[in-house]
Amino acid sequence: MFAIIGAAGNVGSSTARALREAGAPVRAILRDAARAGPLEAMGCEIALADLKDPAALTRAIGNAEAVQVIAPLSPATQDPARELRQSIDSLVAALDRARIPRVLAISDYGAHIARDIGMPTLFHGFEARLRELDAQLLILRSAEHMHNWARSIPAALASGTLATFQDPVDMVQPTIAAQDLGRIAAHLLLRPGDDRAIVHAEGPRRYSAVDVATALSQLSGRAVSARAVPRAQWQEAFARIMPASLADLLIKANDAKNEGGLVDIGSDSGEVRRGPTALIDALRPLLPPE
Repeated sequence: MFAIIGAAGNVGSSTARALREAGAPVRAILRDAARAGPLEAMGCEIALADLKDPAALTRAIGNAEAVQVIAPLSPATQDPARELRQSIDSLVAALDRARIPRVLAISDYGAHIARDIGMPTLFHGFEARLRELDAQLLILRSAEHMHNWARSIPAALASGTLATFQDPVDMVQPTIAAQDLGRIAAHLLLRPGDDRAIVHAEGPRRYSAVDVATALSQLSGRAVSARAVPRAQWQEAFARIMPASLADLLIKANDAKNEGGLVDIGSDSGEVRRGPTALIDALRPLLPPE
């Protein structure tokens, strides 16, 4: 039995689907029963538990032989960073109580960096907590998801300018389609006895903000160009749309990306997996209907 925590999300549902296609039994652990339908249709067993309830999580995990874990960020909460740390504490407590033999954790590029670089630093702590468990641990560090560009697409199509915090705009960054990450995770779960400590996952090649603008131009038939938001305007730009704690995490992470070489593959990685989905194919369903 493979238990997938956060199975209704983009990554978790892709992992669940790939495992079911391989004939493996899957227990989908969800917070909201309303999202169970597609997973039930796949043939998944459903268990309900809130990520911040370690007792409920322990029961939901039950007798699973392996568990895929993800620490989701909740941007709508007042303090997303604090909420994420609480979820990590609860998650680790549940895994420890359930005494699961194998754990696959979805982490983040840059999590190997010890100094504070924002979002990857939260996952640095996540990985450290998971290493306290008496379990075979596989860490799957993910490049940034291609669908994260979705929030910028409407304004880019309306104005012809893709505002980005990537500077320079032609600097390529690692990125991956969420469904590819889920399939890579499933493949790793299905190879027992061959776990490596750390695996990185990214797309078929690296892309820049210029590549995103070019793809949007091709998909929409409208001219779109990339423009870097000046560093002095970052704080104000983030503050308009998110809590201060989340803005701080993202500002530090973008500074680290622009520095180059930090939010990347660490020297502690034993393997790099590449998903097949090209950027233009990941962006295509994100465009608003005509």
